[in-house]
Amino acid sequence: MSRFWKVAWIIIAVIVVAALGYRFLHKSGGSGSAGRGQGGADAVPVPVTVVPVVKQNVPVYLTSLGTVQALNTVVVSPQVPGTLLSLNFVEGQPVKKGQVLAHIDPRTYQANYDQAVAHQNQDAAQLATAKSNLSRSESLLGKGYISKQDLDTLRNTANQLQATVAADAASVRDSKVQLDYTNVISPIDGLAGIRGVDPGNVLTTSSTIVTLTQLHPINVMFTLPEQNLDLVRTAFAKDPSALHVTALDRTDSHPIATGGVLKVIDNQIDTTTGTFRLKSEFSNADHALWPGQFVNVQLLVNTVDGGLVIPTQAVSRGPDGDYVYQVQADNTVKMQPVVVAGEVGDSHVMIGTGLKAGEQVVTEGQFRLKPGSKVNPLKPGQVPAAPSAEELKKSAQGGRKGGRRG
Repeated sequence: MSRFWKVAWIIIAVIVVAALGYRFLHKSGGSGSAGRGQGGADAVPVPVTVVPVVKQNVPVYLTSLGTVQALNTVVVSPQVPGTLLSLNFVEGQPVKKGQVLAHIDPRTYQANYDQAVAHQNQDAAQLATAKSNLSRSESLLGKGYISKQDLDTLRNTANQLQATVAADAASVRDSKVQLDYTNVISPIDGLAGIRGVDPGNVLTTSSTIVTLTQLHPINVMFTLPEQNLDLVRTAFAKDPSALHVTALDRTDSHPIATGGVLKVIDNQIDTTTGTFRLKSEFSNADHALWPGQFVNVQLLVNTVDGGLVIPTQAVSRGPDGDYVYQVQADNTVKMQPVVVAGEVGDSHVMIGTGLKAGEQVVTEGQFRLKPGSKVNPLKPGQVPAAPSAEELKKSAQGGRKGGRRG
């Protein structure tokens, strides 16, 4: 009896396994046919925006944060002490080179000058007398009316007085310089800042009257990483005027000043930051740049002839690197690996390898794609046409098959 039940149980197990296998194979076959129904020729193409790879000359920029620096900054201080009588400039307004900025009480210095002139005239008169005596004595030497020793004394006296007159002339010039210093002169064309003194103040040579800044031309100082040094030096040695500099606002939204020229590459690298300094110069005729202002700097160092350019949004990042969806001749797409060589403005990139000019890449709709997907290529701005009744019917049939499969 026990042997009979063993055989029966074996037969039942075989029947159950066969039934499960049949059911599994049936489901697999249904799924495969449903998949073919969705991904085959009857699938509705995915509308995507495509653009061609464009070949153009691409400028190569280096970017950095820069600081605007006045070409010249002069702290105007008096060169002689005295009482300030007047200020002859307006705060915040331009001044010209040679303009009188302030006037210091000149009476003491005028008196010193007059005294030096008078002393010079006195010594000059004594010199004239000594020369006359020497001239008369020289004519009497041959007649024996004067000794040679006395004649030498007269000659030496005349020479001493001549030296004294020369010293007096130097003293007069010094007094004149001190007198002229009572008029404080602007050494540059620039913009006057806020005054540091008021009329009536007693000034010393350490007093600050005003600070002048020269705003045009003006400098922009910035730094670059040391790995860019060879590139910049090579371009600078080839043609310094070709290294154009543009100053942008802090958000990089628009240029503040254009037409800047690179003037100086510093002679050393900062070991603490691994950067080197550069100085550029802008005409700044419209005073758009202001000393102490922070700007973003673009330095044009090269132009790539015939670079391959595509929109930035066409490039996606995968585990193996950057790639794009490339549209093939049969309107299917493939994942094409690319190497991005650099940015072109704010919206495009230059491709180093992976694409050729004229090839079509997807810029919008990539999230609905996979390799081999059928697409409906559209130009930028185009809207896909409404689906026809037949396409809607095929799509509905595909949905019912998928529901049954689920």
